[in-house]
Amino acid sequence: DGVIKQFLREVEWGELDFLIIDLPPGTSDAQLTLCQNVPLDGTVIITTPQDVALLDAKKGLMMFQRMGVPILGLIENMSFFECPQCHHRSEIFSHGGGQAAAENLGLDFLGAIPIELKVRTGGDSGQPITAVDPNHSVSKVFKAIAEKLVQKIAKQKLTV
Repeated sequence: DGVIKQFLREVEWGELDFLIIDLPPGTSDAQLTLCQNVPLDGTVIITTPQDVALLDAKKGLMMFQRMGVPILGLIENMSFFECPQCHHRSEIFSHGGGQAAAENLGLDFLGAIPIELKVRTGGDSGQPITAVDPNHSVSKVFKAIAEKLVQKIAKQKLTV
């Protein structure tokens, strides 16, 4: 709770178009603190295809709804793995659970992000795949999701 408040108050953000905060799955003090202390334009629910992850995602969704935070949509992470040599697609954790959950919950499905080593290594090195390799298939997925979110938030602000 205190760390989140300190993070929001003491970091010199400069001028931002968006501030996206990655939170742990489900419900926790971090989510509640943000909802109670920051005017949020919305939340994006992230899940993986497994049933257990979908249950956590649903709990988080219900908490944000109770707090009056708009739900911008749902993303399925670790949706599949494509072999970089042969391009065979393996659905390691199953596939489509996120899209099915979005449909069942009446949410927009924003996209499916595959497992990609370059995403992890880029995150660790501070060089995101979208900056280092903008034409990579995963970069294109991230960009498409970002465009959907920008459009949804802009449309939402026009109706308020």
